[in-house]
Order: sequence, then C-alpha cells, then structure tokens
Amino acid sequence: MATAIVEKSPSIVISIVSEQRTHFNSGKTKSVNSRIKQLKQLKQAILAYESRILEALYKDLRKSETEGYLTEVGFVLNDLEEALTKVKRWVKPKQVATPLFHQKGASYIQPDPYGVTLIIGPWNYPFQLLMAPLVGAIAAGNTCILKPSEYSVHTSNVVGEMIAEYFDAGFLTVVEGGVESSKNLLAEKFDYIFFTGSTQVGRIVYQAAAKHLTPVTLELGGKSPCIVDKYIHLEYAAKRIVFGKLLNAGQTCIAPDYLLVHKDIKDKLVKEIKKQMNSFYGEDASKSDDYGRIINEKHFDRLSRLLDGDKIIFGGKTDRKDKYIAPTLMDGVTMDDAVMKEEIFGPILPILEFSEIEEAIDIINAGSKPLALYCFSKRQSRVTKVIENTSSGGVCINDTIMHMANPNLPFGGVGESGLGAYHSESTFTTFSHQKSVMHKSFLVDVPMRYPPFGGNLKLLKPLLKYFNK
Repeated sequence: MATAIVEKSPSIVISIVSEQRTHFNSGKTKSVNSRIKQLKQLKQAILAYESRILEALYKDLRKSETEGYLTEVGFVLNDLEEALTKVKRWVKPKQVATPLFHQKGASYIQPDPYGVTLIIGPWNYPFQLLMAPLVGAIAAGNTCILKPSEYSVHTSNVVGEMIAEYFDAGFLTVVEGGVESSKNLLAEKFDYIFFTGSTQVGRIVYQAAAKHLTPVTLELGGKSPCIVDKYIHLEYAAKRIVFGKLLNAGQTCIAPDYLLVHKDIKDKLVKEIKKQMNSFYGEDASKSDDYGRIINEKHFDRLSRLLDGDKIIFGGKTDRKDKYIAPTLMDGVTMDDAVMKEEIFGPILPILEFSEIEEAIDIINAGSKPLALYCFSKRQSRVTKVIENTSSGGVCINDTIMHMANPNLPFGGVGESGLGAYHSESTFTTFSHQKSVMHKSFLVDVPMRYPPFGGNLKLLKPLLKYFNK
C-alpha cells in the first residue's frame, strides 16, 4: 500500500536547497571520479529496487512487467551504461581555433556544472522521465532535487525510499508532495530546472524560473499528427501505429494523437488497425495482461468526455471503477470536435482524411507545433515535403515512438511542445554550462590594440579582417 504523500513546507524546502548548495560549493561533485561513483551508485540502487519499481508501475498504471522494464527501468539502465562508458570523454574541454590576432593563445569550451538542479517528473512514465534526466545531471557534476508526480503515488514512494537509502541528501534527494510542494520548490532559486509535463504547467514553471533567471528545459506535449500516405506497407504501418498509440494506454507524450489518412487507403487501413488492436490485446482489452489503465478518475472523466458515440467505429467501452478505456477509433472527425481541441493522452484515435499531401500539411500547420510528427510513405518526395514544410520537436518516418529510443538523437519540443532537448550526451550538455576559456601567453603583445589609438584605425581595419580568420 502506498504511503500518503505529505506536502513539504517552505521552511523544509529552504533547508533542503541550502544543504545542496553547501554540498555543491564544497566541490565534491565536480571530479569525474566522483561522478562515476555516483552513477554506479544509482545503477546499484535501481538494480536492488527493480522488482519494487516494476510493482509500483503496475499499481499506478497497470503496466506489465515487460512494458515497465522496456520503457522505464531498462531505458534508464541503458542511459546509465552509456554515461559510465562516455562521461570521461564528455567532460573533456573541447579545443576551438584561436585567430591570429589573439596569438599566442589557446581557446577551449569547458563543460561546467550548473550547480543545484531541480527535476520535476510526470506521472505517465514516472520512473524513466525522472531518472533519465538525473543521469545527465549527475554526469555533468550537479546536485539534484527530484520531484515525482503525486499522481503516480506508488512510484513516487519507491523512488523516495530508494534515493534516501543510497544517497546523501546534500547530493541527491526526493521531495514528494503535490501542488504545494511544487510551489514551495519553485519559489527557491535553482541553477537549472528540468520539467516534463503539460504545456499548462510548463508555463507556470517557466514563469517561476524567470524570477531568478534560471535556465530551464521544458519537455511538454501537444497533438502529434500521423500522416498515412496511400503508398505504404499496410500491415507494418498499422502495427506500428497501434503500438505507438496504445503503449501505456495512450498516455505517452509522443503517441500519435490523430491520423491524417489518404482517402484511397483509409478503409483498408482502418480494417488493418482494428485487426492489429485485436491481435495485440484481444477482443476485450480489459482482460489483457499487456494493456494499461488510465492514471486516475480525473483523467478518465476527461477522456470520457472526448468520446462521441456517433463517431466511434471501434471500441468505446469504458469502466470508471477500473479506470479502463478500450482502444477506440473515431471516424468522420472534424477540427471542431472536442477530441481535436486538446492533446488526447489516452487510447482514443481520431481519423481524418486528405486527398493531397498539402492538405495534411495545412492541417498540421494550423495548430501548435507538435512534439512529434509521424509520416508513413514509400515516396521520398512526399516525406521530404512533409519534413521541409512542417515544424515539430522530432520526426519519425514509417514508424512511431522509436525515434525517442535512439540515444544519438536529441529529444525535445519546439514552441508550445517544449524548450531544450536531452538524451545521452545531449542530457549531459543540457545540464552543463558551456564555459568559454581563452588562455593567452605573455610571449607576444599587440601594441596597437591599446590607446592612444592615433591614426591606427586605417591600419587596424585590414589587420582585424585578416587576423581574425
């Protein structure tokens, strides 16, 4: 049974932040050996708590053990392995050219830890989206306060216990609680804030950070469109769309939010999607061990209001007590329908059709910039047109979700879907100030740079142009 989450008072939060600032100012986090030690400690903690984490994910979201491991625990362990392997390379200063005018000298960029950081996690992937940024924060040499979502109470409790057992609170600690805890944290001055959640709350975080001029990363969301051209591999396209849409019962920030399907292929695609939904989860998904549940009654009620019985062509069954909403397809949808007015964040998939690819592009561009954009087509010219004429956080062609699983691709939004990016080395970079350093020698000096300048300007103009190359 989950422990009740208690709000943290302003005085407690002030004390926690002060303790971390003292710890950071001591310099204990800065050596690469210290960073590696803490990363290894985090790995050890996760492995020790693995079964409890997976159990908590099941209790919060009905995630199966396999889904919980692949999308949360295993994901973070992979990030940890890469950081442990590469952090020595990441921390090295990067040499850059020094123009002739500044010789004799050397210039380089030194990744520098920001200091005391705050990571605010969401409830939909309550372990992965809290821990993946943490890996980068530790690798970059920061201290960190973690704020899990109070909605995923079981995972929040387990993470809190795990961190308390394995880490000194001056270096890493968890602050549980709801809105009041978050407000009290955001009232304090941090050196960096990393937030994952809704655009609405992201604005609040951004405003709070602005009071202290604190840099932020905002990983938000939006209505991620999925264009399906008539030139596709029908079975593979349907499988990949269903996978991306129904993973975590649709509660994924980059899930395909709606389909834009070429009218010539629509009927065939819908038939194949229905087939794949039944293949994945059976004719009654409520009996499937692999199908999740909605996080709470509040979100269940919100999703239920988006269902239009006249437009449901598949699914639509709900059970509030079980927080269950069946995989659902809605056809004949227009931009005026409620389901198209907000990010769905659930297992409801609206279908719109188009005749020309330009129509689909216009629909996408009429809304806010999405976190992800999907396009299925065998015609490279159409794919290129979509990529070049739309703006989104990321693009995945002929698949869904999987671009996020590539550690070599920075993940982040644009516009209302987010600010900044992370994953692998990009996470390290996000939590590091790129400090510019120029080291000059005493062997040479350029006298004409000093006053009195006299008639030096005519001579300096061509010299500056030449020597700054």
